Amino acid sequence: MTEIDTKADVREQVRARYAAAAQAVSGGGQASCCGPAAEAVEVDERFGAGRYDTATTEDLPEEAVLASLGCGNPIAVADLHEGERVLDLGSGGGIDVLLSARRVGPTGFAYGVDMTDEMLDLARANAARAGAANVELRKGTIEDLPLDDASVDVVISNCVVNLSTDKPAVLAETFRVLVPGGRIGISDVVAEDDVTPAERAERGSYVGCIAGALSRAEYLEDLAAAGFADASVTFTHEVAPGLHGAIVRATKPARATSGSCCAPAEAAACCEPSVKTSCCGTDATASAVPSSCGCRP
Repeated sequence: MTEIDTKADVREQVRARYAAAAQAVSGGGQASCCGPAAEAVEVDERFGAGRYDTATTEDLPEEAVLASLGCGNPIAVADLHEGERVLDLGSGGGIDVLLSARRVGPTGFAYGVDMTDEMLDLARANAARAGAANVELRKGTIEDLPLDDASVDVVISNCVVNLSTDKPAVLAETFRVLVPGGRIGISDVVAEDDVTPAERAERGSYVGCIAGALSRAEYLEDLAAAGFADASVTFTHEVAPGLHGAIVRATKPARATSGSCCAPAEAAACCEPSVKTSCCGTDATASAVPSSCGCRP
């Protein structure tokens, strides 16, 4: 079996697992995070609705809460503000999209992206039940986001990045859609640095949110490679031996720096007159610099 086949198989397993979870909730049961959908209403404090306090979710549609499959509460760490635009990667049944929409208010907006039709249907139904007018659910993968460059202020995600087979692409796409100065607040499963990939696979499946987890060092390296700054990975609770629910934070730099800009000889060709000097290292905002210039925040 080729690597491409393996990745395609993993993605299909993830899609099928979350489709089944959505169907379980729609049929009156409860999704069981990182395992088969279960009809019994049993709270696993490591995953799902158990990561939210009841006061936070009491006004949400029951179906949104039951479909919660995450390992944390990214709303609690993303520090959302009125008027901000938020994107939830792998939005599932919509719990974090709805909570984000409430937090940013009518002048803000919350997007959700999911690859599973059944989850999108459930999330749209939940948004309608909640009367959330500032919400849009889009079909797509988190490795190829269906949003424009620099179109959101904050990206959140709840135990989904670990399910991707191409995490550098996820982080690169996240960086792309964020505005300069934007930030991420992600809940994810992360391994301790001394737990090898083989050991992660022994302790849980890919669709079980374990085998595909990055280590803390790997996460920080991938965030830096994507261009993020001020990155941190903070463990919150153990979900398997050597693996933890974690809070991942980072920011997209707001300003260009001399190290990332065009050489002085190229300034006239690639920078508008008003920003020629700043393009090559003196305090230029990204919005002032044309895309043809090499300056990138």
